[in-house]
Amino acid sequence: MNGFADHGLDEATFGEKGGFTEGLRTFDAFPKTKPTYTRRTSTGGYTTLILLFFSVFLSLTELRRWYRGHETQLFSVEKGVSHTLQINLDTVVAMKCADLHINVQDASGDRILAGDMLNREPTTWNQWVNDKGIHRLGNEDGKGRREELEEEDTHVGHVLGEVKRGSKKFKKTPRLRRGVVADSCRIFGSLEGNKVQGDFHITARGHGYMEFADHLDHSAFNFSHLISELSFGPLYPSLLNPLDHTLATTPAHFFRYQYYLSIVPTVYTRSSTPSLSSPSPGVITSSSDSIFTNQYAVTSQSHLVGEQSIPGIFFKFDIEPILLTISERRGGFLALVVRVVNVVSGVLVGGGWLYQLVGWGRENFGLASRRSQAGEGMLHGRRGDADEGDEET
Repeated sequence: MNGFADHGLDEATFGEKGGFTEGLRTFDAFPKTKPTYTRRTSTGGYTTLILLFFSVFLSLTELRRWYRGHETQLFSVEKGVSHTLQINLDTVVAMKCADLHINVQDASGDRILAGDMLNREPTTWNQWVNDKGIHRLGNEDGKGRREELEEEDTHVGHVLGEVKRGSKKFKKTPRLRRGVVADSCRIFGSLEGNKVQGDFHITARGHGYMEFADHLDHSAFNFSHLISELSFGPLYPSLLNPLDHTLATTPAHFFRYQYYLSIVPTVYTRSSTPSLSSPSPGVITSSSDSIFTNQYAVTSQSHLVGEQSIPGIFFKFDIEPILLTISERRGGFLALVVRVVNVVSGVLVGGGWLYQLVGWGRENFGLASRRSQAGEGMLHGRRGDADEGDEET
């Protein structure tokens, strides 16, 4: 026809050649459409860009989640319990340094004269007390922000980063201006005690223990205080503890502040086997990927006392016989690749189905709309009836 056969042409000339490749077409699970039967539209282009955006966004989310890893918490019996516990304190009391007495007494009966081991420097109350970062126990103002900051210090990555960047020393006491008289005392430093239940307390001179010191007049009592640091174990000032930056004030002279602390030894690690390089067998020490410290929970029962009682600031701590290990793990790279492929393919396939469904709906509803409009035309619609009425008139 039309010289097709005369020129020696047939159907096989324009198709795929036979042979083994031709037989494999039977198993093709990806049928193809000839380019002449496809049409590109701006709507399809917008849809493709949107799907690519979601694919990239979800892929980056999976990558960040993989990089951060996931945390697990494990409670176990503490192995190789050490015999000493380091106590770190940085507080300002609204009394003169010479009028304060500091002691630690544990359940074994040992008494430590903490006043001889800690630093005491005169200062003024106004140099330390301000509204920046200070909170009061039981006060709802700023409680949400405080809980967020404490929550950050429970994650391995944040803790390791803060410890590496932060200083391991106490801040210097601001100098007093000329003519300014010190009305408060800053007590700070670290001391070693037995790792057993004990009491740490700050009382007035001549009160609290049988001693030969002068009896301080009761009118000089003022145990209002600001706790900048109270931690157990190695000193990490950058980590936020429950009593850090806690302010407590009172106008009463006979007032007793009581804090009850429950201490839990804690290890933050990115290693499956934290370092055991301590001279004591089984005792975990800090390393580049592991931090050993102590967390604690605190409750307060502060109240007025009579003149026959002893006013002051009392910390009663108890050490739990357990070890909390918070470890961070990162999945394998192959698992990340599989998740990213699943996400991207799911977005593209789901988006393609949705695009086809919308196109099918527009086509069918558009066809029905055009048919209804055609039924109202010049021959069979309302316009024809109106014309007939005009002719009769």
